[in-house]
Amino acid sequence: MPHRLDHAPFLVPPGRRVQLADYDPGETAGLASKKAAKDALLEDVSTLAEMQQLLWASAEYGVLIIFQALDAAGKDSAIRHVMSGVNPQGVDVYSFKAPTDEERLRHFLWRPAKVMPPRGRISIFNRSYYEEVLVVRVHPEWLENQWVPREFRDGDLKGLWQQRFDEINAFERLMIENGVVIIKFFLNVSRKEQRKRFLDRLDNPEKHWKFSASDIEERSHWDEYMRAYEDMLSHTSTLRAPWYVIPADHKWFTRACVADIIASRIEELDLSFPSPSETERLALDAARERLKSE
Repeated sequence: MPHRLDHAPFLVPPGRRVQLADYDPGETAGLASKKAAKDALLEDVSTLAEMQQLLWASAEYGVLIIFQALDAAGKDSAIRHVMSGVNPQGVDVYSFKAPTDEERLRHFLWRPAKVMPPRGRISIFNRSYYEEVLVVRVHPEWLENQWVPREFRDGDLKGLWQQRFDEINAFERLMIENGVVIIKFFLNVSRKEQRKRFLDRLDNPEKHWKFSASDIEERSHWDEYMRAYEDMLSHTSTLRAPWYVIPADHKWFTRACVADIIASRIEELDLSFPSPSETERLALDAARERLKSE
């Protein structure tokens, strides 16, 4: 199935210093309307369903899909729409909330290590271990309840973030070498569009449950989050686990773009259904003859 989008404008090249001002949150990459994006999404959802069958049957790779974004960027709706055609039995979704007491006593990568996808399955992280170089960086006071190497306990945290970037890259390299395909999305919503979506939640009683007073507090740290995201994207977009900065001001484009990239990345694995061994083939022939003779 041919794909419509050129992914290069959204890809963060390894080693490049990222400036989010260079990425337009309102970009639609030639998909001029909701209908065009919906048609593209439907085709990619269909392709993704076929790819999942191959992924499951071949059991050669697992796929990890990471979504990072500020509040109201559309992570939940992207997951819901993009994965609408896959078999839910082959997909696991994890949301990384505040760490538990058990998790705080361990290295921050212990938590994701437990839920990495086995070969044949897809795991989705709705936020992820990257929170430990994002929200914790904006709120360093949260480190007080975490295990932190002794040399960083006196307030010099610049080295801590670099160490965590290095550890994340090493962790992802190990996962990739063991058959995990890692696809990472940062949904890039503008401050103006976030405000609009927050007001929509406040004005619509059916959306009140989606709003928290803490959302406004976090919005006041917008510039700090932008710097943290830029640093994270610059240090952890690697050749085999690159970041994609996805325009998120138009949800219809976000969904189409994400679906297109996921379908393309799995297609690139060139998977095939496993061929039965001679013993298995003989057993299949015997089963066929037995059924025919009934």
